[in-house]
Amino acid sequence: MAEAKITEFKKSDETHKISDKRGNGKLRREVWVDTKGKVVRYNLAYINQQLFQGDNGRVIGYDNAHGTHHRHYFGGVSPVDFVSFDDIEERFEADWLALGSMK
Repeated sequence: MAEAKITEFKKSDETHKISDKRGNGKLRREVWVDTKGKVVRYNLAYINQQLFQGDNGRVIGYDNAHGTHHRHYFGGVSPVDFVSFDDIEERFEADWLALGSMK
């Protein structure tokens, strides 16, 4: 029987607790890369069930599940133009910081 060839692996799987003073909740980052180091899947999320109970508490998120790049915002989902993973991370950070300044 032929051995299965691994074409991608999870490079990052992080969860960071946000202090109550900074807004509470969690930041979640999951990144999968191919054998050449190119990002092939990702999931970035700010989760805070005190702010939003729908979508498992995901207030803001970016991912490319189901073959499309999209943004989650308080339960709404909208497509995003993918330039690079670095650009997606910058958008996510800007959204999260903007949310904090609205409080």
